[in-house]
Amino acid sequence: MDTGVDKSLEEYVGSVIIPMYDSFDAGHDRTHALAVIEESLRLSAFYSVDVNVVYAAAAYHDTGLTAGREFHHLESGRIVRNDSRLSRWFTAEQIETIAQAVEDHRASASSEPRSIYGRILAESDRQIIPESIILRTVQYGARHYPELDKESQWERLCGHMMEKYASGGYLKLYIPESRNAEGLARLREIISDRTRLRSSFERAYSEVFIK
Repeated sequence: MDTGVDKSLEEYVGSVIIPMYDSFDAGHDRTHALAVIEESLRLSAFYSVDVNVVYAAAAYHDTGLTAGREFHHLESGRIVRNDSRLSRWFTAEQIETIAQAVEDHRASASSEPRSIYGRILAESDRQIIPESIILRTVQYGARHYPELDKESQWERLCGHMMEKYASGGYLKLYIPESRNAEGLARLREIISDRTRLRSSFERAYSEVFIK
């Protein structure tokens, strides 16, 4: 399918940027990056935006995980600004827009993204599919907190669900044309039912920890 993205930009991203995700955890791997790109381009059709800028922001958004998770959004912005090859396709102003979008995409950000590009990227990165969210949370726990036993992983998941996704959580949605509102409503139903949440956790835990 023709996305409208410059083919040479796609080739560069496919050969140099996307492989960076192969070293990240399962919740932020190549599959995640490609899904964010796909959704960003889908949402871009509703707005008057440059699809090349949308594409680049989505492609680079988690590259900063090379330096760890806590400040990965800022590191991703630095990577964008320091990639001299981007000047082949973008002006300095556009590169700054891309950098700001990747800096602003993080769900825990205290302020709204500075541009429509940041809002599209932030929304696309949410990918609120309840079972996938729960699986990714368990995968993250397995990789970053392997010392925790099963019940501790369960408590960690519950805490994360309440802090981020429950009513009053810090996650925000920005684009009405996305599918996330429906997904978030379904996830909140699961979170509010401890039995259902535990059942989903058990399935995810078995997939991640029981080989």
